[in-house]
Order: sequence, then structure tokens, then C-alpha cells
Amino acid sequence: MNFPRLLPAFANVPYLLLGPLVLVAAFLFAASSVQAMQPETPPPADTSAVAEEIAAEEAPAEEEAGAEEEVPDTLATLRGETDILWTCLAAFLVFFMQAGFALVEAGMTRSKNVVNIIMKNLMDFGIGSITFWAVGFGLMFGANPSKWIGTTDFFVDGMVDGAVDSWEFAFLIFQTVFAATAATIVSGAMAERTKFSAYLIYSIAITAIVYPISGSWAWGSLYNGGGWLEDMGFMDFAGSTVVHSVGGWCALAGAIVIGARKGKYTSDGQIVPIMGHSVPLAALGVFILWLGWFGFNPGSTTAVGGGELARVAVTTNLSAVGGCVSAMLLSWILFGKPDVSFALNGALAGLVSITAPCYNVGPLPALIIGLIGGVVCVFSVLFFDKIRIDDPVGAISVHGVCGAWGTIACGLFAQDIYGGGGDGLFYGGGAGQLITQLIGIGAFFAWAFGTSLIIFLLIKVTIGLRVSEEEELRGLDICEHGMAAYPYLQSLESA
Repeated sequence: MNFPRLLPAFANVPYLLLGPLVLVAAFLFAASSVQAMQPETPPPADTSAVAEEIAAEEAPAEEEAGAEEEVPDTLATLRGETDILWTCLAAFLVFFMQAGFALVEAGMTRSKNVVNIIMKNLMDFGIGSITFWAVGFGLMFGANPSKWIGTTDFFVDGMVDGAVDSWEFAFLIFQTVFAATAATIVSGAMAERTKFSAYLIYSIAITAIVYPISGSWAWGSLYNGGGWLEDMGFMDFAGSTVVHSVGGWCALAGAIVIGARKGKYTSDGQIVPIMGHSVPLAALGVFILWLGWFGFNPGSTTAVGGGELARVAVTTNLSAVGGCVSAMLLSWILFGKPDVSFALNGALAGLVSITAPCYNVGPLPALIIGLIGGVVCVFSVLFFDKIRIDDPVGAISVHGVCGAWGTIACGLFAQDIYGGGGDGLFYGGGAGQLITQLIGIGAFFAWAFGTSLIIFLLIKVTIGLRVSEEEELRGLDICEHGMAAYPYLQSLESA
């Protein structure tokens, strides 16, 4: 988790942030325009002619009845269209998180593997979008009479009862970017030694099968049906476990099967730091992810009405800053210096931790959840290093472990005052909700880790999972893709 001397940052990279800001500005403008729209008042009846008096007496009553029907219908339509707009804008923010993941992973690894990192993140979304549209969406949100797996809604075409349903398209794009997030978590933990072809196979498996099936257990009723964990009262509003822990446990299985990078651990048990090549890239990636999380959590409301998205944004941010500060302070205590890599991962740990309870807690519990998440992340990274599981970017700790902590936090802090369910232990709810949360965590771990372990082992014994020692030493950029991210440094990095 340490970094070398800073390399020159790309001068134009900060302009990546302009895209999401323009989207947010467009949304605010559209929302204000919607509020300004009012149904037109019908013109008064013409009573100038005596012959029209009878019709004029009856017309207002008919017009008033028609207006009473028209106004609610118009407002309902406007609200529905605004909700579609917000859900799509939130999806676009979550999509931008792919850039964040790419930069974090690139910055925390060596320069000779940056092209490989970018290609894997690109293909996670490219392949993941196709497989989730064709198969994954149906398994996750299709009719689910068994409560275990969806059976309809494959190859989504947006047609419902013979008509185009725009909401289905909005829901599909929003869920697609979530599926891509779960897949891309794995690439960081297996960075710098994985065959590109092998990774593509796994990316298909996680977006088509691993993530959607378990997701149906907790989120199936969002669209069509419901799952067994949902019926138990399991809480995970935006995906601490459904998305992040699934990706983290898959990453754990992959890191175990593929083994550590060459030179990471010595024969006498010493841990050798392998420096990432660019703190600026990693930091920019974290800030992009932080921005994207305002689509991830507030976007999970899928609605503008009531201003709930603003409240969720506040709890999300407080947990992020809590994780960032606590991880920084703990690294300072443990190592004598405030470590920026731990602080950056601490912010992500806080964001992952609040993803499940963001809707059901207030500001103070959110801050506490983030503070604990940052501490959990630091100790988790040190633990996995100690047991010789090599995770170059801390993905297992940030997403898997802190995702589990966030899901537990629902059972401790969740409140019902916002109408979102939940009866946490610290709010007089007893142990019932906490037990339900633990059952969900265990079920998701068993599924995600177990299926991924089988998939990675099958890949290993068939086409092979890991590159050769020579290719690893030379770098995956040249050996796998025939190009270098930094051609002028390639010879130095490979030496």
C-alpha cells in the first residue's frame, strides 16, 4: 500500500470532472422547469347569448370535473418523468466510477501494468453491459416464484404490455452500472499477474451469473418478484453486501487461487512493499469514486419526490469523511507518519460502509459508521498481508470486509423514522434485525466466494489463470497488449 516518488500528473485529467458536473446542472435546470409548469386554466364560458345560457351553466361543472382529473394526471406524469431523469443521471454518475476504479488501480500498481488495468476496467463494462442486459437482468429481477432466481425478462427490450416503457430502460441502465461495479472490484485484487483472456471469462461469469442470482435474493422486488432474504427483512439499501461484498469475496477467491506477485513475500515470511507508481492518479480516482457515490447511494432512491436523495447524500458524505480521517489517524499511530494510501482507501471504506444503511440512519450514526469503517479497513489490509494474500489495491478489505461491516451497521443503527424500515439494536429493536443481517452476510459470502473459487479453479486448470514469470517481470502491458502506458519508463520498470 506504499507509493514511489510522484510522477508528473496528466495536465488535462481534472477536466474529466466537468462531465458529471454538467449532468448535475442539467438535472437541476430540468427539475426547476418541472416545478414551474402548471396546468392551464380553461377559458371562461361565453354567456353573451341568451341561447347559450343553459350550456354555459352546465359547462363549468364539466370543466371543473375534467380539470380535477387532468391536474393529478399531469403532475403524476411530470413526477414520473423527473424520476426517470434522476435515475438516468445517477446511472451516468455511477458509470463515471469506472474511470475512478481504473485510476485507483493504475496508480496503486506499477507503470508496466497500467494498460492492462485500463483494458480490464474497460471490458468489465463493455462485456458486463451485454451479459447483464441479455441474462443477468432476468436472473436478478425476473419473476421469482422460488425466491431464489429470476426466470423472465431476459434480453430486455423495454416493451411492457405491447408499449414502450421508459422506466424499464432507466432501471436497466441503473442496474447495469451496478453490475459492472461488482465485476471491476476483482481486477484490482488480481492485478499485475492475471491473463487477460482468463479475466474476460470471469468478467462474463460475474455479471451474468454470480452477481445477479445473489442480487435477486435481496432486491428482486424492486422490479418483479422478491427474494428469500428480502422476505426475512434483510436490509441493504444501495449494496454494501449485494454489490461491494460480492465483488470483494470474488476478489478474495481470485487472489487465493492466483497467488501473490513475485517478490511480494520472502521465504522467511517478510513482506516486501511493491510500490504503486502514481499517487496523483490514485487520489484522482478516489475523488471520482467519491463523486460517483452521490449517484450510487442517492440514486438508489430512484425518485426525486420528498427530497430523500439530499438526506442520503449527507449520510453518504459524512461516512466517507469519517473513514478518511480515522484511517489517516490510525496509520499515523501505527507507522509514525500519516499514510496517504490508507487515507484514500479509508474514504472508500467509509463510502462502502454507508452504502447499506444510508437511507435508514441519521447524520451522527453515518459519521460513526464511517469512522469505524476506516479503522476496519486498515486492520483488514494488514491482516491479509500477514496471511500472505496479495491484494495490490486493498479491494478485499475496502469492498468485502467493509461491505460486511456496513451491512452489520444496519442491524445496529437502522431507524424507522424515515419510513424505510429497520429496527436497529441501538434503537430498541433487539437482536432480530442484526441476526437477519448476519444471515444475509453469510449467504452472500458462501455464494460469491464459493462460486468464484470454482470458476477460478476451472480457468486455472483449462486455459490458465496466471501469466508466466517472465511476462510478469516484463510487465503485462507489453506482453499482453503490445504497448506501454509510459514508453520512456518501460525499460526502467522492467529492469
